[in-house]
Amino acid sequence: MRIPTLVLIAASGTSLWSATPESAALAVNALGMALHKQMPKEGNVCLAPYSIQSALAMTYLGASGITQEEMARVLHFPADKRALGESFTALNQQLEEARQAAVKAVADARKYGGPGEPMTLRVANRLFAQKSYEFRKPFLTEVKTYFGAPLQLMNFRKDPAGVTDEINGWVAKQTEDRIRDLITPDALTKDTRLVLVNALYFKAAWANDFAESATSPKPFHVNGGRQIVEVPTMQTNLNMRYHNGHGFQAITLPYVGNHLHFLLIVPDSVGGISSIESKLTPELLHACAKAEYREVILHLPKFKITPPTVQLGALLQKLGMTTAFDEPRGSADFDAMAPKHPEDYLYISNVFHKTFFELDEKGTEAAAATAVVMLPGAIAIAPERPKPLELKADRPFLFAIQHAETGACLFLGRVNDPR
Repeated sequence: MRIPTLVLIAASGTSLWSATPESAALAVNALGMALHKQMPKEGNVCLAPYSIQSALAMTYLGASGITQEEMARVLHFPADKRALGESFTALNQQLEEARQAAVKAVADARKYGGPGEPMTLRVANRLFAQKSYEFRKPFLTEVKTYFGAPLQLMNFRKDPAGVTDEINGWVAKQTEDRIRDLITPDALTKDTRLVLVNALYFKAAWANDFAESATSPKPFHVNGGRQIVEVPTMQTNLNMRYHNGHGFQAITLPYVGNHLHFLLIVPDSVGGISSIESKLTPELLHACAKAEYREVILHLPKFKITPPTVQLGALLQKLGMTTAFDEPRGSADFDAMAPKHPEDYLYISNVFHKTFFELDEKGTEAAAATAVVMLPGAIAIAPERPKPLELKADRPFLFAIQHAETGACLFLGRVNDPR
């Protein structure tokens, strides 16, 4: 007998709640860094930790027993599911407030002839479920309450290919067509019972644009110095948060509204990116987000990253989340999601994740979607200003889009080659 399939697709979501976001922010950054460290050392990398954790948090609400304990440990979630849900809802609410603040800032700027590019921050969650399948009502209620994910009934048994097209179309629409074909043609079958989807789209102008006239070709040490190429490099001189760490320098560039910023981490040595990645911690990310302001002359390449879909299932198992994937067979326990029977229980078969990221003089555009597939079984300037620092991102560097207040990373990545 074939065990029914459960597929979850996730991207970031927005909801209202009065709890604090610290627990969710810590979980987002901790897992994001753990996964980043497992990515290939060659080439460019981009993950959306907020999207990944939103998807997995919805899944976690349905976990029980040992599976819940393992997921809590690997994903840095509290044992109390309600506390987790409330924290994610609080973080989502702060992101929505950041979007609203950016909209107001743009409207105010327009009154004085300033830039008129609004911020777009869209976080959407949805459950695509098999008609008539026995999901537990408390699970469906919690996912809707904490993540704003409505339930849409589908017929996987009759037309899995059609459902795949519909879900992929929904993701593409939510991400302005930046994330297409998230789910592969063979990922959903007639045994699929549930797909949880989270889609994240972000587009924002810098609080202070780079002058296009200042952009010029400058050398970049590709892959740690093995090749030097000329790439379009932007330049600006601004007061920005600056952190001088052990073996690296970091700055933050705010987007319009000042609640979200671009974090740049540049190693001191041309070939030092791996060493910096190994030292990356949630505390370091938070320190960068809260650093003091300094005047910095910044040289930053324009870049665009469009990596293929990444399968995160094996990486999560390597981190210790095994029973959720039904290893060993029969060990998966998602009884809080749907009743577990010997011949009919749900488990995760894989987690699919896809991103898009582009940065230029005007700002940043980024998008992401994550799919978990389950089968049964105001800047203060000192009176005496120090000499401006100069930071050249002319070597492989790390980057993130952070929520300034909590330090939570919506996106996290590495640029080895900005071409």
